[in-house]
Amino acid sequence: MALDQQKPPLTILLCSPRGFCAGVVRAIDAVEQALRIYGPPVYVRHEIVHNRFVVDGLKAKGAIFVEELSEIPDTRAPVIFSAHGVPKSVPADAESRNFLAIDATCPLVTKVHREAEIHFRRGREVVLIGHAGHPEVVGTMGQLPEGAVTLVETIAQARAFAPRDEKALAFVTQTTLSVDDTREIVEFLNQRFPAIVGPHKEDICYATTNRQEAVKRVAPMVEAMLVVGAPNSSNSQRLREVAEREGCRIAVLVQRAADIDWNQFGTITSLGITAGASAPEVLVEEIIEAFALRYDVSVETVSTADESVFFPLPRQLRPDAAA
Repeated sequence: MALDQQKPPLTILLCSPRGFCAGVVRAIDAVEQALRIYGPPVYVRHEIVHNRFVVDGLKAKGAIFVEELSEIPDTRAPVIFSAHGVPKSVPADAESRNFLAIDATCPLVTKVHREAEIHFRRGREVVLIGHAGHPEVVGTMGQLPEGAVTLVETIAQARAFAPRDEKALAFVTQTTLSVDDTREIVEFLNQRFPAIVGPHKEDICYATTNRQEAVKRVAPMVEAMLVVGAPNSSNSQRLREVAEREGCRIAVLVQRAADIDWNQFGTITSLGITAGASAPEVLVEEIIEAFALRYDVSVETVSTADESVFFPLPRQLRPDAAA
């Protein structure tokens, strides 16, 4: 008891919503259901979601992760495409090799793919606002012939962009970007090209928006913000950036409790915690427990939205299909 009394007090404000979104739940469930129906191994192209804890857990159950289909031997085992989406060449390659291909692309990413295709069919040059090299961006650009999509990451690139025809332009966005950064680029494109066509509904997904809004609420109220997520998770990195932008002097991204640099936190008395859309709640709990060993912790939840979105499993994995 004496030890507890020596711990400095710490109020943790827990952002809500946080963690898994409907697309991530669907993707993870797709791998687990495929393992149940077909047994191991199940091959997965790219990390099903960007979280090492999740990926390692699925590996232990019999999932084999590859970066390219060329790494997969001839097999009758299922081959699953990750939540981030893939270029059209990937399912075509899978079909040519007679793979049982299961597409776990998030439906909100698929929506962006369809939008880009429609714009292209209508003769529009497509601008994609996103981050070069991110698998979602690679997948979206791969829906159309080479040269049909121009990637814009910054205002400077939007300024330098020279379209073939200013009156035949459209834009789509990566789903996991910062709402504020995207708004800035979209506003610039609209000013520069008044005829540019945007999405019927914003491409940035509901979960990205909701998690960023919760961070905006909490960040000004705390001395430090901790984002649970992987360094290669775009939406997790954006949460850290949002916290910084909202004036939080310490904003760090960690994968789990073992990664915490305790020197960064020192004598803080208030801490915000959130989690990227691919980070499981068990890691949030692990981190709170780690703080509770060092601080006298009280936890409050700050909620900015209720989420009830659900996406059904890919067709081949639904109970009626399995039957």
